Amino acid sequence: MAVFEEIVDENGVYKFFYDGAWRKSSSGKSVTIINPTTRKPHFRVQACTQEEVNKVVETAKLAQKSWAKTPLWKRAELLHKAAAILKEQKAPIAECLVKEIAKPAKDAVTEVVRSGDLVSYCAEEGVRILGEGKLLVSDSFPGNERTKYCLTSKIPLGVVLAIPPFNYPVNLAVSKIAPALIAGNSIVLKPPTQGAVAALHMVHCFHLAVFPKGLISCVTGKGSEIGDFLTMHPSINCISFTGGDTGIAISKKAGMIPLQMELGGKDACIILEDADLDLAAANIVKGGFSYSGQRCTAVKVALVMESVADTLVEKVKAKVAKLTVGAPEDDCDITPVVTESSANFIEGLVMDAKQKAATFCQEYKREGNLIWPLLLDNVRPDMRIAWEEPFGPVLPVIRINSVEEGIHHCNASNFGLQGCVFTRDINKAILISDAMETGTVQINSAPSRGPDHFPFQGLKDSGIGSQGITNSINMMTKIKSTVINLPTPSYTVG
Repeated sequence: MAVFEEIVDENGVYKFFYDGAWRKSSSGKSVTIINPTTRKPHFRVQACTQEEVNKVVETAKLAQKSWAKTPLWKRAELLHKAAAILKEQKAPIAECLVKEIAKPAKDAVTEVVRSGDLVSYCAEEGVRILGEGKLLVSDSFPGNERTKYCLTSKIPLGVVLAIPPFNYPVNLAVSKIAPALIAGNSIVLKPPTQGAVAALHMVHCFHLAVFPKGLISCVTGKGSEIGDFLTMHPSINCISFTGGDTGIAISKKAGMIPLQMELGGKDACIILEDADLDLAAANIVKGGFSYSGQRCTAVKVALVMESVADTLVEKVKAKVAKLTVGAPEDDCDITPVVTESSANFIEGLVMDAKQKAATFCQEYKREGNLIWPLLLDNVRPDMRIAWEEPFGPVLPVIRINSVEEGIHHCNASNFGLQGCVFTRDINKAILISDAMETGTVQINSAPSRGPDHFPFQGLKDSGIGSQGITNSINMMTKIKSTVINLPTPSYTVG
């Protein structure tokens, strides 16, 4: 941890990062981070003021002007350096993830390594796609001679505000930071409260790579005090946000700037009569209960053809019974959900289902923030769990009598992030995929955000724009055209 000594003050409060240095807030206040497992205070971060946020953004604005003139190869070189440092420091960063968000130890290490790989891939991809322009000639449009050459290139937007969620505070931070930087933008990071310390450690890795001062900043504090001020700041030129309903509010206030938003989902899994039920069961358990279901791409509802429902439910029950439950330090499959309020919300959905006579395949059990995995069979559309996103280890099963019924339920949701279908008939799979109103449909696999270079987007209330490394780089640039006008038509003879 000696590498990270300078990011903590003498009182054990983590500093914020601005203009190339770690600083204490003038507010003299801090925000406490509760360990989900112990439910006791574990970390504290600075509670930044609006004045400090303003200085951060204005400094980022100035730093971006110089960074935009930095050669692409040099930007990529620094990103590769940051990626290497990030992977070298995977252990202390992963430890923060375990303590802050109760991520299983092995998964925490995987997140950090994956993030380093993402940064390196982004550096390479950026050099390729930003190193190419386009030449248009005027005579391709009717009525024109070849008297105009149009040169187009991609230029940076300016200052990018990145707001990642608690469940992947490192990976979903670098998925915004790296594309912004390779494209020539500066970055202001506002991490989630749960996950802020892991994010601060990650930012220090970029600092150690010696990026220019002011180019990368990280502010911490209460969203109620600095959230609107930050998202509505006139010098913010782009917002990339991953989270929940807050994103809808941000989109209404942000003004005329590009937005990239992923706001959750109610990912449906449709299982047909001809499906490989062992494969489906394995993916339902992995997709529904990995990281205690706290993923936007978790399976949120299983829509099973009635004729195979009994068999599938038994197979899923058998696999759920093998899941380990306990502390993240012990690498358990099911660990505490992130906050007590989250656990209370999940419990509310479970009690509603119980009151309305859903079939409990396991006994509901909760200790503090730790909720044992629960499969609910015979769920009906009048139950909250059929529509609301639990973000916890609870999976509803709705029995259907036709493919059309399954598609209808999927499309009736206000969400449209991902979905999946299990069948041995590729023709049926494609037809169902086309009919599902989701950004992505997985065939014979659970929903998934990766690999990180794949496009990732949602329809309806699940988001705006598309993520994935290439799409993010393109989204964080705009087109600049230069037109050369010739006095007479000119044609290459060859």
